[in-house]
Amino acid sequence: MAGSVSCFLMAITLLAFAPLSLGYKSYGGSLYPQYYEKSCPRALEIVRSEVAKAVAKEARMAASLIRLSFHDCFVQGCDASLLLDSGNGITSEKNSNPNRNSVRGFNVIDDIKAALEKECPQTVSCADILQLAARDSTHLSGGPFWEVPLGRKDSRSASLSGSNNNIPAPNTTFQTILTTFKRQGLDLVDLVALSGSHTIGNSRCVSFRQRLYNQAGDNKPDSTLDQYYADQLRSRCPRSGGDANLFFLDFVSPTKFDNSYFKLLLASKGLLNSDQVLTTKNEESLQLVKAYAENNELFLQHFASSMIKMANISPLTGSHGEIRKDCRKINS
Repeated sequence: MAGSVSCFLMAITLLAFAPLSLGYKSYGGSLYPQYYEKSCPRALEIVRSEVAKAVAKEARMAASLIRLSFHDCFVQGCDASLLLDSGNGITSEKNSNPNRNSVRGFNVIDDIKAALEKECPQTVSCADILQLAARDSTHLSGGPFWEVPLGRKDSRSASLSGSNNNIPAPNTTFQTILTTFKRQGLDLVDLVALSGSHTIGNSRCVSFRQRLYNQAGDNKPDSTLDQYYADQLRSRCPRSGGDANLFFLDFVSPTKFDNSYFKLLLASKGLLNSDQVLTTKNEESLQLVKAYAENNELFLQHFASSMIKMANISPLTGSHGEIRKDCRKINS
């Protein structure tokens, strides 16, 4: 076991220094960073400017925008289906269990789209806006910068059932989370690296209450949670009520994109069950957490690589899909 884990860690270290491939084959074409170079030269500048304004106004928005990209890509691929409101035959993914009263930042995407429509009408897709906003949110919070392959089109449909079934719940098992990632073509490294986005942002009391009071259905708290930390959480997350009370996912540096999240996991102070299981249910996952906790640069490199990989989940390109005028509705 020790030998296999050592080889695994050596492999992921080499991965961090491998060049990132920025051209991605997709359904009907390919994605590349220079896609808007001629059709909308200021597109990336406009997106970054709008994201910067939103994050300056509310630091928490950075995490919200990163989360939008994840919740979009895991349902029908990275096609902006998440942004669609109900109507005209669409049942919005915003009403799914993982998204209802939880995902946010749609107004920021609206502002970005409006600015882009003014600059270059019906040119930049909402799907590409989501991926650029996630990159810029990460970088503006102190995280890595990466070139985003572009050229996605927007879907003309949404999937409420896909959203309910493909986005892991905060109290689900490690194996369920890993299976969900593998179904999207992502692996264990991607799972742990992308979980690191929880180094910024907040979670609601309702998302982790079970860990504090009844983790295994026996009216006992989760034994993998540091008990002093659990006592602190209980003060603002009671057995009933306070569902929307917010808690930092990483209370050490809640607005800085760094590896302190992984250090907290090793101290049994991961807020969500889906965070803490990275250290308790799988040896290779635990070794990755340790590697990232020890080496911030390794984490940042792997995160950027995994974000590019995730953003390539089943994109629509070429004649497939459309460029929406309004990210909330399909073109009439």
